[in-house]
Amino acid sequence: MNASDRSARIRETDIYARLRETVLAALAQVVPDLPPEIAARVEVSPAKDPAHGDMATNAAMVSAKAARQPPAKIAAALVQHLTASPDIQTAEAAGPGFVNLRLKPQAFRALLPVILSSGEAYGDATTGTGTKINVEYVSANPTGPMHIGHCRGAVVGDALANLLTKAGFDVTKEYYINDAGAQVTALAWAAYWRYLQAIGSPMTEEEFANEVPGGLQYKGEYLIQVGQALATQYLASLATPDLGIASPELWIDTVKDHTIHAMMTEIREDLRLLGVQQDIFSSERALVASGAADRIIEKLHADGLIYEGVLEPPKGKTPEDWEPRPQTLFRSTEFGDDVDRPLRKSDGSNTYFANDIAYHADKIDRGYDVLIDILGADHGGYVPRMKAAVKALSQGTTKFDAVLCQIVHIMKGGQPVRMSKRAGTYVTLRDLLEEVGKDAVRFTMLTRNSDAQMEFDLDKVLATTRENPVFYVQYAHARCRSVLRAAAEITTTDDLATASVDTLASEPELTLIRRLALWPRTVEAAALAHEPHRIAFFLYDLAADFHMLWNRGKDDATLRFIQADHLQETRARLALVAATAVVIRSGLQVMGVTPVEEMR
Repeated sequence: MNASDRSARIRETDIYARLRETVLAALAQVVPDLPPEIAARVEVSPAKDPAHGDMATNAAMVSAKAARQPPAKIAAALVQHLTASPDIQTAEAAGPGFVNLRLKPQAFRALLPVILSSGEAYGDATTGTGTKINVEYVSANPTGPMHIGHCRGAVVGDALANLLTKAGFDVTKEYYINDAGAQVTALAWAAYWRYLQAIGSPMTEEEFANEVPGGLQYKGEYLIQVGQALATQYLASLATPDLGIASPELWIDTVKDHTIHAMMTEIREDLRLLGVQQDIFSSERALVASGAADRIIEKLHADGLIYEGVLEPPKGKTPEDWEPRPQTLFRSTEFGDDVDRPLRKSDGSNTYFANDIAYHADKIDRGYDVLIDILGADHGGYVPRMKAAVKALSQGTTKFDAVLCQIVHIMKGGQPVRMSKRAGTYVTLRDLLEEVGKDAVRFTMLTRNSDAQMEFDLDKVLATTRENPVFYVQYAHARCRSVLRAAAEITTTDDLATASVDTLASEPELTLIRRLALWPRTVEAAALAHEPHRIAFFLYDLAADFHMLWNRGKDDATLRFIQADHLQETRARLALVAATAVVIRSGLQVMGVTPVEEMR
């Protein structure tokens, strides 16, 4: 299918886009020669109060100034034109210039065969056509197993990348390995301690820690295997003859390389178990070794964006890159930041921010139009400086956005879950996956906006109640599939796109169809806002509408899905059930959650 055909197909599936074209055609009759930039602001959106209709448009409001007419006058004229549309049952002017629209039931019913023939592609959009986006997420320091904080960022980033892809963007998923700096050096010392243990060194942990710059920081059991692997490969060659600490320059790079590789192997496995697969893994060490940061500083200097100066003492917590002496500073305030930022310290070494600028410059050079970083909430102060850097490096042509993920607290029995013995200081992602499974983890992590703190209650996640959104949505899909399996005994269910759906007239049925009609709009809005949690909210509401219809069928025999004596009505309802299952699967696909065929 070429791009033109795909766009036409998507317009066919998006009833809001189709009605917007109807409104624009009517507006062209009322306000001839309306400037394109004004027409672009015309919206058709769900009515805030269902009692007022299905949709509302702001066409009269946004065109009034250009038309030099009162909004109410334009709205009244629009009503006359819109009521002639075969899809519109009523059109009423309201408020200061809105027009409320109520659609004929057949306008919604006509979506069912389109949904069924489109399958999970229903909701696909062309919003992002031609736009290349890089979504960088997880990017955890390779200093240990992934923990719960990493988990939330991984799920949010992965779901956002899936969502943007569904909206038509060209998306690359990337992991930036923070394998340079003091933390990785500290990790190497910790791994070396486990190596000394493995070769039978007589040193005690306290004796070793006294020799480590900054002390022994990483004490988790996960490094025991790393030390044993080093001992197997190098025997005692990395230690002194008496099995003590050799000079660091003789072993530090070897141990660092080995440990980073081991940690990244484990992290990749954690990601695989979570259902995350990135396209690119970029190394900070490789970036630093290439001299990229120095080249970027030279470029910014040539552009007049670098100077030597002393920053005012910061208020509150002092950042690690502030010094009360001259530093090489980037004029980030010229690009919207609140303070200029150091790129080099007084000793001539580069700051972490210099490396980060070089990394984002590399992404710009790779041709991305939008860069999205998924960050922990403690990186909020990082956002203005990086926005400024990207704007400066790209001359404003590349956009930067950051999605911040707040802390997740794991609860069980009303109490916080204790730390992992294996990790030593925190609950690992592997612990959580083994407890509740990938699907429950991914869905639950998306049930709140990422910038809100979350309590991940293990008891609720495993409960089979409406209060557990994972179960509630999965149960709706399982019920759909159960109905279709049962119906196969009296009719075929593989050709429901051709079924007549005119008999779907009850309010619960139409309510469910109206919800299905919102799916394309939900995808587009969530993608543009970079808010994948909206998908979880939509699926919960969709499941609620379906369960309500199911329960009404238990009380009213005329609303039951399968009625052997009324085959036409049955096939119409089966088409609705199948379309509901399609949209649930489409949403779960974005979330990276596997739909279930039956509940166990």
